[in-house]
Amino acid sequence: MGKLDGKVVLVTGASRGIGKDIAALFAAEGGKVVCAARTLKEGEHPLEGSLEHTVNEIREKGGEATAIAANISEYDECERLVQETHNTYGPIDVLVNNAALTYFMPIAEMPVNRWHRSFSVNFHAPFYLSQLALKDMIPRKSGSIVNISSGAAIGPGRGPYSSDAPRGGTLYGAEKAALERFTQGLAEEVWNDGISVTCVSPSQVVPTPGTVFHKLVEGMDDPRGEHPELMAKAALLLATEPQDKITGRVTYSQEILNEYGWINGGQGIGFERKGSGYSQV
Repeated sequence: MGKLDGKVVLVTGASRGIGKDIAALFAAEGGKVVCAARTLKEGEHPLEGSLEHTVNEIREKGGEATAIAANISEYDECERLVQETHNTYGPIDVLVNNAALTYFMPIAEMPVNRWHRSFSVNFHAPFYLSQLALKDMIPRKSGSIVNISSGAAIGPGRGPYSSDAPRGGTLYGAEKAALERFTQGLAEEVWNDGISVTCVSPSQVVPTPGTVFHKLVEGMDDPRGEHPELMAKAALLLATEPQDKITGRVTYSQEILNEYGWINGGQGIGFERKGSGYSQV
């Protein structure tokens, strides 16, 4: 018996990287998974990965999955995505807000349209989709929302600063810090409705087509990286543990997996260094 047998799951950013692994694991655990992203077919995006590839791999292993291409930066597209999820499988039980888009540029050089587009995907879309999914969850007094954050949410602290400190991550860090605060605020709001809201970041940088493109890792086999399977397992844990044990948690993949005995030990954030302020409360 799987941890998600019969549950309807919506995963954004499921064409590649962490989202792909989350969709695959949730389907292996019995979930009926809607995989959402902009890239439906291979070759439509410069980076490797597509919804069709993700869904085909899930189905080949006996899982249940459907691809829905959507631009979640637009509210109307989020409404359509949720409606098509209803039409395909029914009301949403689990929402994973994983999709991400950013531009690693210093603030002084950031085009305003890129700032708005990134915030639309990374912060506004989780609000849109959470609100829409809550229409399914609140009447049934059950459900879980898992938001995917990043170590970028941890600020650099007070100056003085090194003259060669890396620049360009302020936008992404601000979005993820906002998502972590949103997580705990929403968790409090829907506590009496029986709905769990949590947030998890990788303990180490995960090699994905996106992180390789942005030169955050040296390649898909970078030994310093964290396998995306650990993020998938952490998301599964957060999506399936009882609400009173888990809701409002802002945590890190290896930290939470070690805490619950799913792995022994760990590295990175939560071990060698502390997480964000929201992970401490």
